[in-house]
Amino acid sequence: MRLKHIVTAVVAATALSGAAQAQQFFRIGTGGTAGTYYPIGGMIANAVSQPGKIIVTAQASNGSLANVNGIAGGAMESGFSQSDVATWAQTGKGLFEGKPSIAELRLIANLYPETIHVVVKKGSGIKSIAELKGKRVALDEPGSGTLVNARLVLAAYGLKESDIKPEYIKPNQASDKMKDGALDAFFFVGGAPAGAIAELASSGAGIELLPITGAQADTLRRGSPFFANDSVPAATYKDVAAVNTLSVGAQWVTSAKADAETVYQITKSLYSDATQKALAAGHAKGKLITVKNAVQGAGIPFHPGAERFYKEAGVLK
Repeated sequence: MRLKHIVTAVVAATALSGAAQAQQFFRIGTGGTAGTYYPIGGMIANAVSQPGKIIVTAQASNGSLANVNGIAGGAMESGFSQSDVATWAQTGKGLFEGKPSIAELRLIANLYPETIHVVVKKGSGIKSIAELKGKRVALDEPGSGTLVNARLVLAAYGLKESDIKPEYIKPNQASDKMKDGALDAFFFVGGAPAGAIAELASSGAGIELLPITGAQADTLRRGSPFFANDSVPAATYKDVAAVNTLSVGAQWVTSAKADAETVYQITKSLYSDATQKALAAGHAKGKLITVKNAVQGAGIPFHPGAERFYKEAGVLK
């Protein structure tokens, strides 16, 4: 009888252990609360969570660089990153030249284009990026993809950081400083419309967006093929005319170490009818998070769990 009791206890303990392990926690590093990553991350986390199986949570962060480093260090299971930062991290090029690469970085999905916004106050007289020389310009925080792109854009127009009065603050702080007359311009890379910019456009004197076009845009795209031509349609922001600019892809990335079945289930859930409807209704960029766009401009290898789903869906061979 004693042996039977021991066996029963072991079986019960194993069952409890299995139940405890059944629920997976999967964090998404997003960005600052005023950007696009944060609301999109929250919507995705809510939509793809499967209570009792997979709990997905979105957390605010410093953005692309912070997220890929967080994944490498095990501080988060996944995160959002601009396509350029993800590619550099995985290949050890660009920003990661001379630093350890994050060779195990893997793609879950390409989500939507992230538009480069260069915001100035309406009536400032600043019409070109070249005219930012000597001006007070916010470039976003260290660790953000926006800062990386801002430096590339300034360089294309012949400007170094020493040619401007740089500030390294988030877009919501930059927006407040611009309202107070303490800032001339700020860069933001993210899906349009962005909350901080929409709020600024609707209050006070209004805003204008500077174009990134012509020879400078061509130079940027030749040197950094992850840049694509993009535009912000008229009235995306209150009383702001259409402007041509550039964009990079917003990507959801993880580690090759992430459980393949978990990533498969999350990816499958992301493109379910219910999630697609929720994303389309919840944010302007949500309409672009489609299974067709998921495999565009990959840049880094897909995670096997995501790859399995895309092959089943017929968008990858």
